Amino acid sequence: MSSINESSSSSGNGTRFKSWLRKEADMQRAGANEHSPLLRYRLDSASDDHNVERVTETSSADVQTRGHAQPKNLTTFFGVFVPCVLSMFSVILFLRVGYAVGESGLLQTLVMFALGYFIVILTVFSVCAISTNGAIEGGGAYFMISRALGPEFGGSIGVMFFIANVFSSALYCIGFVEAISDNFGTGGSLLVDHQAGLPINDWWPFLYSSIVLLFCLVVCLIGAGMFARTSFFIFLIVMATLITVFVSFFTKKPGPINFPHNNHLSNGSANYTGFRLDTLKSNLYGELTPDYTTGLDVNFLVVFAVLFNGCTGIMAGANMSGELKNPGKAIPLGTLGACLFTGLIYAIVSFLVSATCSQDLLLNNYGFLQQINIFPPGVVVGILVVSLSAALTTLIGASRVLHAIAKDGVFGMILLPVHKGVTAGGNPIVAVLVSWLLVQLVLLMRSLNAIAPLVTIFFLLSYAATNLACMAMDVASAPNFRPSFRYFSWHTSLLGIICCLVMMFLVNPMWGAISIVVFIVLFLINSFRISESEWGYITQALIFHQVRKYLLRLDARKDHVKFWRPQMLLLVANPRSCCELIRFVNDMKKSGLYILGHVKKGNLDESYADPVQKEYPAWIVLVEKLKVKAFTELTLASTIREGVQHLIRISGLGGMKPNTVILGFHDNAPSKDSFEKCRVWGQSPSFGITEDSGIDEESGLLMNAFDPVRPSNSANRLSVEEYVMIINDSIRLRKNVCLTRHFSKFDRDALAASKEPGFVDVWPINFFKPETSGYLDTACIFLLQLACVLHMVRVWRKHTLLRVFLCTSEDEEPAVVQHRREKLEGFLNDVRIKAQIVTVGKQNVNRLAVMREDSVPSTDHGHARLVYSQVSSSYIQGVNDMIKEQSTKTVVTFCYLPLPPTDSSQQPDYIRHLDALTADLPPTVLVHGIQEVACTAL
Repeated sequence: MSSINESSSSSGNGTRFKSWLRKEADMQRAGANEHSPLLRYRLDSASDDHNVERVTETSSADVQTRGHAQPKNLTTFFGVFVPCVLSMFSVILFLRVGYAVGESGLLQTLVMFALGYFIVILTVFSVCAISTNGAIEGGGAYFMISRALGPEFGGSIGVMFFIANVFSSALYCIGFVEAISDNFGTGGSLLVDHQAGLPINDWWPFLYSSIVLLFCLVVCLIGAGMFARTSFFIFLIVMATLITVFVSFFTKKPGPINFPHNNHLSNGSANYTGFRLDTLKSNLYGELTPDYTTGLDVNFLVVFAVLFNGCTGIMAGANMSGELKNPGKAIPLGTLGACLFTGLIYAIVSFLVSATCSQDLLLNNYGFLQQINIFPPGVVVGILVVSLSAALTTLIGASRVLHAIAKDGVFGMILLPVHKGVTAGGNPIVAVLVSWLLVQLVLLMRSLNAIAPLVTIFFLLSYAATNLACMAMDVASAPNFRPSFRYFSWHTSLLGIICCLVMMFLVNPMWGAISIVVFIVLFLINSFRISESEWGYITQALIFHQVRKYLLRLDARKDHVKFWRPQMLLLVANPRSCCELIRFVNDMKKSGLYILGHVKKGNLDESYADPVQKEYPAWIVLVEKLKVKAFTELTLASTIREGVQHLIRISGLGGMKPNTVILGFHDNAPSKDSFEKCRVWGQSPSFGITEDSGIDEESGLLMNAFDPVRPSNSANRLSVEEYVMIINDSIRLRKNVCLTRHFSKFDRDALAASKEPGFVDVWPINFFKPETSGYLDTACIFLLQLACVLHMVRVWRKHTLLRVFLCTSEDEEPAVVQHRREKLEGFLNDVRIKAQIVTVGKQNVNRLAVMREDSVPSTDHGHARLVYSQVSSSYIQGVNDMIKEQSTKTVVTFCYLPLPPTDSSQQPDYIRHLDALTADLPPTVLVHGIQEVACTAL
């Protein structure tokens, strides 16, 4: 029998694969008194103070990384606050605040900063929530997103965040060169001879940007520690410069300020008025004019795209998470502090500029802060160091994100050199070089205002993903999501997502769409490629949350026959012998519930641990290998019948419970191993292959988990009486029943490749009681429905024809036969079943009369139990011959399953007649339905 039976008591150690399989195996070894296998504690008896030693499992890659990891010694101020402030100020503070006020006015500039910081603060809330929900390692935002959302989202957004840092680093390099050109280029403001200076035409700015980037590369190759140690001094220089700017607004006397040499009005000038009310009023609303550095028209969104880069440094601290002493505390405190500080400075500088500088000056001289300063070279130094600092921060951040992606193996072998290229001190040299090369390519764009919108787009997408990660974890209601940071909710995260996506398309619809398409492509690549992760999958948590919610709403009392679908429970003894049947039932379920049930014979008291649990991994792998959409239910019972009752009663959940039980046929025929035929193996192993033979891990697990097939000289382990009573139990529990036979002959792959159509044959008549069963009773209609459902599957619809057989007796009048045929045709039309009706008569149906007079007792209704010992064996043989004659091209045959006897003395006769009825037929399904399944109403 290829169905219900007990499995071997020992499933073998097998070859462990995937992280969760290792967890299951370790749990079995650890026993009931041990903790989780991934985080176990044991008392060190040799220690006087009884210290608790944490024992963790690590992969070889983790050990390697840990061996040359950098010490985590950065504090909140130096590791988060300072990098965030420097990145947020960058070139925007000294070179573009006046541009924004001149183009859009003070009011709109403040609105832009408010909008930018609103989006940023919402994202910071999400970053704080995620960073305080667990240990943070290197990789910053990528690490948080990947561990929160899983590898598909994490890898995709990690790439987008890496690209954002690359573009941002190029932006700051160009800003650095812009400051150099304005002051030391031909006609520069700090030159005595304005005709001399550095050449700034053609490709010279690109060369200067490349030299600046080369300096950043050298610093990054030395290590992030050097930059971290010097960032504080850069911060002091910027603060000193900022103080001179504030003082200059109050001390500078009014007067004309010349326009820069790269302005088409290079000989022009505009007034610095000092604090005047009319100056403030004239700058409240601004005047949109073309940008003199690019010649392009300007609008609110263009200005916002530039200014938003002054808010995008919030991830600078998170990117250094691998070097922070306490990332969970440092990231929220340092990032929020930096946002508050920079936002206040931006607002003050915007007001001072609006109250002291004429609009012409703001529109035609972006470097005016230097010319009104009490110490002009100090502003230049401030611009240079803050630009250089921001370029360094983003280049280091990009390299750290890229290395984290490579370390996690998200994109497989492509990034293997990046993962391996790490110095003894933990500096990812190859990641730095790759990041430098990409920044060098972006420098070819050569314009700060041209790069700024792209930086904004990529950062906005990264922020949207960060908010999505936090919202998904909150909505999933996972008990382990309990961050220390409480000032957030899924509402703030959702609002952050909406704001980011809206602003992306407002800033640049084309690039916004391109970035999302790139993200989707990366997500799909990761989804199909990645098969395992120890981080957990937020998708699983969300699915669980939604499934639970909708299962509660799925009310069985509201079931209607119009929406009936088969919900299959296939009882499997040994998967080795019935892979073909598993695949066949998968086609027959029609998007319904499909459960593979298995009974393991035994007693829980006799085992150290549950013997069923350790077999689950092999069943899950089998389902994946066969590519069927099925769940697995295993149970332990003292008898097979008792175990089947457990499965029938408790399989499924809520309103999703099986309505049809499928069993293999009870006979003593030797079973055939179907693993090779159905391509379950990774390669083609024989039973003699061991783990050392090169067989892949999953195939090794399957080979060790399931018993070999039953040999030809062994009897069926399930008695006839128990088998028949299982059928009776299923019917008493109001389940439809199917018995399947000869499915070792079935080859779905051959069917899909066949060019000549076969047949799906339906015999909707109880051959054991032909004169009392009609074609339109409940069982017959269920039989027709099941065959129709199978034929609706694409491969069956394409390669087979559905035939329904109408059996007539020799003494029936032609008019009666025609009436019966028309009635059957009418019914098939009413239930929309497209099938060819085949009338079987003359010599074939003569065999229906070959029955003793007392073989079918008189009864009042078609469902009365008959005496199977009185059914003629020669009659059953005749029926079998008749079916075989019609089955030369039949792929599968559906026949009526008579009700089984409750009298144990008749049960052997029942099985004997079913055996004779189905002998030597094609793959056959014996069906008995007890549910209404067809509806003619709309």
